[in-house]
Amino acid sequence: MQTLLEDATAGDPLGGTRWVRKTLRLLAKQLKRKGFRVSHETVRHLLAKLRYTLRANRKRRSKKSDPNRDRQMRLIQRTRRRFLKAGKPVISVDTKKKELIGNFKNAGRTWCREAVEVLATDFLSDADGKAIPYGIYDVAQNTGFVVVGTSHETAEFAGAAIRRWWQRVGRVRYAGQNHLLIEADGGGANSSRSWLWKAALQSLADEFDLTITVRHLPPGASKWNLVEHRLFGPISENWAGQPLVSYETVLKYIRTTRTTTGLRCVAYLDRTPYATRLKLSATEKANINLTPHRIFPKWNYTIRPHKPDRTK
Repeated sequence: MQTLLEDATAGDPLGGTRWVRKTLRLLAKQLKRKGFRVSHETVRHLLAKLRYTLRANRKRRSKKSDPNRDRQMRLIQRTRRRFLKAGKPVISVDTKKKELIGNFKNAGRTWCREAVEVLATDFLSDADGKAIPYGIYDVAQNTGFVVVGTSHETAEFAGAAIRRWWQRVGRVRYAGQNHLLIEADGGGANSSRSWLWKAALQSLADEFDLTITVRHLPPGASKWNLVEHRLFGPISENWAGQPLVSYETVLKYIRTTRTTTGLRCVAYLDRTPYATRLKLSATEKANINLTPHRIFPKWNYTIRPHKPDRTK
């Protein structure tokens, strides 16, 4: 059995079992040729005993692998542990895959008597809008806070989502704490190169007298961002196979997402029309009270609130 499952490594590279999908019936047929009389169900049990199972490809590798990736990931873990031990807030943030609103096919399957009929095509022109879920995962509390935008994925949108979380949840849950740790990818709305993102955090810092430390994940490591598998994964499983026909449907599935580890989620709709292609002037950049860290300053920095002008 194991011999049949091994890829051909010799002979004609265009022939052999290497290029054939090994189904249960094909394996049973090959075993019969060797003198074994077995059914495909018997093959299934034999594979189980040999600890074989159907597996999908796993997205783990990346062509973009920064030589400092491992060191940055260890730094993120150390910083996270330090903040959590001190009772300070730690959030992991990112934008989930955008979803078209309408009667479109949604990946996955769900239990039902009859298959739900959806549109045969996924044209943007047929959509009633698009959902842009920006997720905020509270590491200590194992809770999700998702703001669903309807216009554009911008740094201003990301900043507004974090502001809403801090205003409604963070400053109450972490009363007395004035230092926030944000773990974010290096691209998208919260790009490590974006001055608009840093300006949005400066606005948050000034409004709530909050010091914000940011740790960006290095290139090729976005799958290890906690928000991805602890929040976005369960949400995708919850609405698998269900057409997202309205914004209310999207919010409903996010709000009802649960896991055995105790995850709970809240969700809000943000219909603000965020502008794109904005740029900061040199004066506006200089006004950001940003301190780059000694280790990998492009990925690690702290933004502090400006001291209030007492002369006014």
